[in-house]
Amino acid sequence: MLHWVITLAICALCGFLAGCFMGGGKNGLLVNIILGLVGGFVGRFVFGLIGFSATNLIGEIISGVVGTCILIAVGRFFMKK
Repeated sequence: MLHWVITLAICALCGFLAGCFMGGGKNGLLVNIILGLVGGFVGRFVFGLIGFSATNLIGEIISGVVGTCILIAVGRFFMKK
């Protein structure tokens, strides 16, 4: 049970940080968790393509934030069209 709480907290942190980096940051907690969760998968995939893997908490947060930033950028690109 504690593992899920920690995972959700990391997802929320990744979503919040990515929102701040991308100039948003005013999303709610649920949106940050969802963005962070999906962004974590995107980040792991992208980092895996270039040969990196996150082996600790800091690496997971970095890959989650990068993945979430990519997700936000792609979403904004398609929302403009």
